[in-house]
Amino acid sequence: MYNLLNVFLMTPPAGGQGGGGFSASTLLFFGGMILVMWLFMIRPQTKKAKAQKQFIDNLREGDKVVTIAGIHGKVKKINDNNTLQIEVSPGTFFTVERSAVSMEYTAALNKAAETK
Repeated sequence: MYNLLNVFLMTPPAGGQGGGGFSASTLLFFGGMILVMWLFMIRPQTKKAKAQKQFIDNLREGDKVVTIAGIHGKVKKINDNNTLQIEVSPGTFFTVERSAVSMEYTAALNKAAETK
């Protein structure tokens, strides 16, 4: 069974001469692949995670929210232990984790309410 290092070291020698190893073009290729992965995968994910954290930190009492489970409610109380008490109907309260509030669904709910 080959590991990744063996596959890289099995590249044909440059110019038909003996010896092997990495050439400058191979290093540039792998460096470019790492850069592309960072630009298209890692960077957007970190930006989204930062926006989600900021959204959760900015929740206030009275905000209408939607959880990741699809439960609609209004924030009634923000507890010290990273939980929220939301009112789903008059007199009915749920306690949920702050991280269970969906930024996308809540934004869509608030946008729909603004257009009405």
